[in-house]
Parts: sequence; structure tokens; C-alpha cells
Amino acid sequence: MSCYKASVGIYVDVANIAMNGGYGMQFDVLREFACHDNGEVVRLNAYVAYDAERAQIDQDYAEGQLSFHSSLRDFGYKVIQKNVRRFVDPEGNTVTKANSDLDMAVDMLLQSEKLDRVLMLTGDGDFVQVVRALQNRGCRVELVAFANISADLRQEVDMFIPGWLIPNLLPIKGQPRGAPAWGEIGSRVRGVCYYHKEGYGFMRFLERVNADLWMSDTRRKDSPYKTAYFHDSQLLDRVEAGEIPNRDVIFEFDLVKSQRGDGLEARNIKVVARL
Repeated sequence: MSCYKASVGIYVDVANIAMNGGYGMQFDVLREFACHDNGEVVRLNAYVAYDAERAQIDQDYAEGQLSFHSSLRDFGYKVIQKNVRRFVDPEGNTVTKANSDLDMAVDMLLQSEKLDRVLMLTGDGDFVQVVRALQNRGCRVELVAFANISADLRQEVDMFIPGWLIPNLLPIKGQPRGAPAWGEIGSRVRGVCYYHKEGYGFMRFLERVNADLWMSDTRRKDSPYKTAYFHDSQLLDRVEAGEIPNRDVIFEFDLVKSQRGDGLEARNIKVVARL
């Protein structure tokens, strides 16, 4: 058996992700996810916006940013800080800007010489050409994002996975302390509907990430995905006729033991995102 590990680089546009559904994302879980398919993380870059002017007058902001940056470093990330700049537009409004796109693009291109795989976290379509350049260098490019994701960027990367679906990457709101772990009976997870017909269907969710993510067929014992049956009466949010099955509709639901056998059922199903 080969002991080769793929070298992985993680590049996170923190402001873009936080403003588009990923606020509260767990960076340690992200690092673990990046190691799927026998990967080894060798570069971890987090591009953050910092408002130095605000920090001078807002102590809570300054301390919060310091704590956040320190936690990123504890998880092994290099923090690349982009200071917020202020401009006055033609209408006299003050506009703030702290764009890290160029820094992130240059770093990915330069550092890709030592990487087999690049994991990007952004939804910005400006990275399409960067993705092509990385692929031409022999890098596999993967994308994780939550909302407002460029369709062109999704099309260009080698793999796209919504951040909602990665176990524990974004904590589920309202989960009590001591609740069952993601994927266990009684836990609440997120997934997509892959089959629906005449009042019932099946949800698929990612149970674990320490396996080959391409094995989405839950009939395989080595697949990291699981299936849960559901009845339409458990849909708490309105779903239009023909809207499911659809991989772009993300659901959150409780897992219970099936009354029909040894399988799982999804209960209390809510829509959390439409990509």
C-alpha cells in the first residue's frame, strides 16, 4: 500500500466567507477536512480584514480581532492582514475596502509548485482564471463556500462542496451541550435530497471525512455518506413542486432510527440554504 500523502494548501478569504453564510466557521475542522483522501496540509493561509482606525476607538473590536487571529495561529494558519481603507464616493458616502483577492491569488500561484491540491474558501468569481492556472500547473483545486458563490467558479474547480455539508464545520444553532455527535441517532445534520417521489424521499449526508469523498453511493460500505428516509410531512419549510431532488437545496434535519428497519429517518426538516 502506498504511503504517499498529497500536499495540500488551504487559502481562506475570511471576510468573504464570513459575510456569505460562514460566520462562526470552525477553522480546526476545516484543517481536518483538508486532509481527506490521504492529504497532508503544508500551507494554511487566512486572509483577514483589519480596521486599524476602528481598533483605536473600539477596545472590544481590537481585543476580539486579536483573540481571533491568535486562535487562527494556534490552529497553524498564517494570518495575512489587509488593513481596511476608507474612500468617499461621488455621492459623499464613506466606503470601506479591504480586498485580499490579489494577495491570495499570488500566494496560491507561487506556492502551488510545492502542492498537489489547493483548497479555496471564497465565492468570488474573480478567481476563475487563477483556478485554470493552478490546474495547468498540475494542482487539483477544491472549493468550499456557503452562499453567493460564483457559478463560473463552481464550474471551473475540480470539486465543490457546500460548507454546510461538512460535519461540524459550521455549528448547528441551538444544539445543546452534550448532544449526540453529528451522524449519530438523535443528532442534527445537514444534507441534500437526492431522491423524491409521491410524498417521500431520501436525504444524503456526509457522516465523516476520513474517507474518499467521491464514494457518494451509500450502498457501498466504505462510503463516507449515509442515507435517511423522509416523508413530506416532516418538511417544515415550503418546497415548491419539482424543486427536489436538488443538490443546491441544503436541508437540516434530526436523525432518528427508522421504524421500517435498521436505517435512518430524517425528521423536522428545514431548508438552511438555496445555493
